[in-house]
Amino acid sequence: MIHNDVLRRLRYALAINDTAAISIFKLVDYDMEIGYLHSIMKKEDEEGYLPCRDKLIALFLDGLIIKNRGKQEGSTPQVLAAGERLSNNEVLRKIRIAMSFKDDDMIEVLKLANFRMSKGELSAFFRKPDHRNYKPAGDQVVRNFLQGMVKKYRPESTRQAPNTAKNKPGQSRANTKPVQSKKSTPTNSVWGKIEKPKR
Repeated sequence: MIHNDVLRRLRYALAINDTAAISIFKLVDYDMEIGYLHSIMKKEDEEGYLPCRDKLIALFLDGLIIKNRGKQEGSTPQVLAAGERLSNNEVLRKIRIAMSFKDDDMIEVLKLANFRMSKGELSAFFRKPDHRNYKPAGDQVVRNFLQGMVKKYRPESTRQAPNTAKNKPGQSRANTKPVQSKKSTPTNSVWGKIEKPKR
């Protein structure tokens, strides 16, 4: 999976702003420049896009592990060598460690994205590559896992419009009235069918 997408979706799921992202990189002794950060957060078809290298996504995930679980004494983050790749399996493993997920937690996150997986299938991703039961994780698995994380940690962002409407203080969502269309003919909307306004 494109590492730019992993970084962008993970930051969104965990609500990590620019300042927090830069501080996460600092935990692994990497000075991330704000301009470069913005460039690797862009999509491929956007002006100023730069690819997020394997080294960078690995450093970010290692920094997230330190942020959430603390730094282990005597251990230093391993920086990927030039040309060394970070597999989807490693991306999942690092996220798992950072979030302290168990097998059941990961399966539940995948279910939130309507992606079913057994414990046996999941454990195959975390075997050593030379193990006979090892299985490479496809882009679809990582994509659905990150989508499940969005639904787990930011459920308000995945609801329909009536549930995401902002209410004034003291106003409940139940009392929120749909906005009427100015057209004279009925209009279909996420709020339902809007009838012709009465004169």
